Amino acid sequence: MPDTATRYLYLARHGEAAPDGSGLTAAGRRQAVLLGRRLADRPITAVHHGPLPRAAQTARLIGEQLGGGVAVSVCAEADDYVPHLPPRSELPEDSAEFMLRFLADTTAEEAAHGRALALRAAARFTGPVEGAQDRHELVVTHAFLIGWLVRHTLDAPAWRWLGLNAANAALTVLRFAPGRPSSVLVLNDQAHLPEELRWTGFPPELRI
Repeated sequence: MPDTATRYLYLARHGEAAPDGSGLTAAGRRQAVLLGRRLADRPITAVHHGPLPRAAQTARLIGEQLGGGVAVSVCAEADDYVPHLPPRSELPEDSAEFMLRFLADTTAEEAAHGRALALRAAARFTGPVEGAQDRHELVVTHAFLIGWLVRHTLDAPAWRWLGLNAANAALTVLRFAPGRPSSVLVLNDQAHLPEELRWTGFPPELRI
């Protein structure tokens, strides 16, 4: 059998986005730079990001802090999409109405497209890696995909990406080691951000 090594997958939601969709606000740019500085001493060899301006700009600013040797590239799997549209029968009775209302605007076409990308993302970014060298890579993406990959890591039901929220420029780290259960090392960590830059992208009632 070929050698396999541990994958460390760093996940970050983009920085605070401008309302017009053009990219990041001034606060979002600061968040991205501070996250990049936090990751500067980690052995990250690749940064992947979704195609939307807010993710691309966040990845570029992080990459500048990591140094010129780290490749920064766009990938469709890191885009913003609904990864799984659950039928009512999958959902807990006490919260089904809330979740179905949240997803009510998702079309069948969007659901199929998102499901395909979510499966590709899990295949591309999770599990141990071939070879003898551990891999550290960063994906700059959106809250839904972070929730989906955390759910995947924990082998939770498919609908359980719902309720796993990610703040702007917060850090989540997943570990996939050969012969061991996959694990969540860090979830929604914002220690690199000053108080005024934390919890953006969350509704007020979820800010702690």
